[in-house]
Amino acid sequence: MSIVSDTIMMFLPPKRKQTPSGWISFNAPCCIHNGTSADKRQRGGLISNSDGGISYHCFNCGFKASWQPGRNFSHKLRKLLQWMGAPDDVINKVALEVMRENEGVEAKTQIAQLPTFNTVPLPDDAVKITDITDFNKYSMAVLEYMAERNLNTDDTDYYWSPSIGYRDRLIIPFYFEGRVVGWTGRTVNPDKKPKYLTEVQPGFVYGIDEQHYSKLFAIVCEGQLDAIHIEGCALGGSEISDQQALLLNRLQKEIIIVPDRDKAGKKLVERAIELGWSVSMPNWLQDITDIGDAVQQYGRLYTLHSIAVSAESSPLKIRLGAKKWFG
Repeated sequence: MSIVSDTIMMFLPPKRKQTPSGWISFNAPCCIHNGTSADKRQRGGLISNSDGGISYHCFNCGFKASWQPGRNFSHKLRKLLQWMGAPDDVINKVALEVMRENEGVEAKTQIAQLPTFNTVPLPDDAVKITDITDFNKYSMAVLEYMAERNLNTDDTDYYWSPSIGYRDRLIIPFYFEGRVVGWTGRTVNPDKKPKYLTEVQPGFVYGIDEQHYSKLFAIVCEGQLDAIHIEGCALGGSEISDQQALLLNRLQKEIIIVPDRDKAGKKLVERAIELGWSVSMPNWLQDITDIGDAVQQYGRLYTLHSIAVSAESSPLKIRLGAKKWFG
């Protein structure tokens, strides 16, 4: 047995039965939370594995949750325990213990790979957007770009620099544990190359500092501006390094990948499946290629809602949805 299976067994309802194959059946607590009527036919099934793992399946609403030693304590398992009546402090203790055990088991392979980030300076003469006093054609162009992209001054600490090379760029700092560890400067001139000037350290995930405990899931996309719109995280590209995966997994949340609608996005979906993460491909108009386009079309609130309700964790359903998403 394990602390996870022991805790779940502790909160099972007294009215239950066990089949010869090892399944424990009881009235499923998940159905009323998933849009179906309350289960009165003991359609919830729980089975323990010899290694201490445990699997739950509702044969009424289809909800599934599982855990095996070495895996993270998932968002779905947390919800199941809540529906079974487990107090939050008990659930949090279990999740913390699982994290400690995983770190102990994988200390030689994972903890050594945890990235560390040095503090770095922003570009010369960079000032916060809200502190600009030199309203020239360059600073005004940056402010106009922000308005066009629905970027608000209270989203994050946007910066601008009057220095040559940066004066036509919106500068976004990268924070880790409250320190500036990098930045990206996005040109507002559509004809200028390169589009981005970026200083980033290996393994960094943008927005990781903003994924507070109160958030049930972390939405992960490719670009920083897209992440800002939905208070999520950004990979800074279409690949997920092992260090980035480790940082995100340590959040102990459901990770929801939102791929761009391009060739690189297909690879991102497969990597998410490999990592056991969820993927969201909302029913947006076909010409909407990323979160930024969706915000322009639908607004932030609807975009965020559509991502959350479209999240899928089943590899089969993810791959089926990808056929429609990528066309």
